[in-house]
Order: sequence, then structure tokens, then C-alpha cells
Amino acid sequence: MKKSTLIPVLACSVIMLFSLNLSAQNFSDLDKSPMDVAAFPSSYKESNKQVKVIYSRPQLKGRDVKTLTPNGKVWRTGANEAVEITFYQDKMFGDKQVKAGTYSMFTIPNDKEWTVILNSDLNVWGAYSYNEANDVAKVTVPVSEGKETLEAFSIAFDDKGNMHMGWDTLRVTVPIK
Repeated sequence: MKKSTLIPVLACSVIMLFSLNLSAQNFSDLDKSPMDVAAFPSSYKESNKQVKVIYSRPQLKGRDVKTLTPNGKVWRTGANEAVEITFYQDKMFGDKQVKAGTYSMFTIPNDKEWTVILNSDLNVWGAYSYNEANDVAKVTVPVSEGKETLEAFSIAFDDKGNMHMGWDTLRVTVPIK
């Protein structure tokens, strides 16, 4: 007497199909303000970085930059966690000498200039627990206007190592040497 193998094969296939669905991971929705990294030198071919910035990129989504970055108030410089900036060697941050290390970065926006702050506190969410007593350096830089609109807040470095921040048509440059 010959046994049929069709039924056991089908049963095994159905069980495997359902067990794969049961063990699938549930991933949360993507963050609306994804993290990004900017580094100097910017080229991916250069692995010997001097500065690296990790930040989140909030989107305008029809909102006004002035509402999102109120004048005279400490801002986390992006979204979610405060920006972390790592200097792999001692640097001049604007006109302030900064030792190699990792710092949080905050800004105080104003119409004509921004104050950019390096702070020794790390793993900070937003600017809620910002502590001025732990500031390492404060630099005031002028605000300019760009020709193109940036939907997402962005940080980039030029070939000289200057750090550029932009959002909408707002531009701020911090000299780093």
C-alpha cells in the first residue's frame, strides 16, 4: 500500500507559513525627524575625521522657522536629543579654544545673530535640562539668508571645516579651525 505524501507536505507548508508571520518583528513607525551625521572632512573617502556632528532633522511641514526656533530661547538645534558634536583634536570653535571630546550643542536664535553653545552635558533630550553652568564655549555668529529653501534642518561642513546650519532660507556659519 502506497502512502500519499501530498497531505503532509501541504500541512507542513501551511504551518511554516503561519509560524513565519507569528515570529515577525513589529517595528514602530519611522521617526518624523530622522537622525543624520555631518563630518569634516566631508568626503567618505577620508576616514580620519576631525569633527563629527550627530543631529535630528526636523521638517518645516508648512510651519514657520521663527515659531520652531523662538528668539532668545535655548534651542536643542534640531529635534529629539540635543546635537552631539565630537572634536577628534583640539579646535578653535569660533574664537574659543575647545579640547578634543564630545559635547552637546545648543543655540539661542535671534533675528540677526545666533549664539552657538557647546556644553559638557551628554545624552540630553531637547533643551529641557540645559544647564548654563556646564557651558564649555559660546560663540555668536551672524545670520544670513540663502537662495534656496531647506525643508529639513541641515548641518554641513565646507572644505575649510566651517560648520553651516540651515533651515528654510536661514543660514548660520560657525568657523572651526
